[in-house]
Amino acid sequence: MDPGILCFHHCDHKVFCTIIPEQCPVCQQKLDRYDYNLLPFRVPYPFVKASQHPRAIVMKPTHGDFLNDYYNSKDLHIGVTNSHGYVVEFSEQGIQGVDTLTKTWSSCNMGAEWDQCLLLEQFDELWNEIWDSVLLKMSLSPLWEANRYNEERHNCFTFVLAFLRALDCGELSEKAQDPKQFCKQYVVPRTSAAGKYISLYRQLKRQCFFIQHQ
Repeated sequence: MDPGILCFHHCDHKVFCTIIPEQCPVCQQKLDRYDYNLLPFRVPYPFVKASQHPRAIVMKPTHGDFLNDYYNSKDLHIGVTNSHGYVVEFSEQGIQGVDTLTKTWSSCNMGAEWDQCLLLEQFDELWNEIWDSVLLKMSLSPLWEANRYNEERHNCFTFVLAFLRALDCGELSEKAQDPKQFCKQYVVPRTSAAGKYISLYRQLKRQCFFIQHQ
């Protein structure tokens, strides 16, 4: 899903595009590899596919995707991946990603909606057993049944913070005690960086180049 945004420097300008042109769009000089102040590079894509990041905290827009639908005023949805990369989330439907009858993992919600999300934090394989154990136990609690959901006070964010506190994993668990501190350290930096990429992507949907003076 990476749109492949490229950047090159020429004539004191930074030029963003998806295809390197034959001529500089600023000075119209023909481009060759010796003309660049800095060789063209691909702008890092800030989003990940949740299924490829086990033991992680992931976030996406509640509706739609980041590149095409997200604005600062829109709500975000947060979830946890287990050691297999299945997303476990809490919403008005209750817990998704765990079959509460068989008490096993479920991949029923692993559609394309989690293919473009922000990775807030990921743990290494040493955490596999305790991560899955705590996540499964949390998910089966009556606290996360559908009738307990409240958009303002008992939601997906509440679930993830409760999981992190129960995990008792040091600084991340400490930050999870305070929703504002957690957002400040783990959410805002990622969404800010993503916002710059989204803005650039939308500029390039409207025009062939985006030019920035250095």
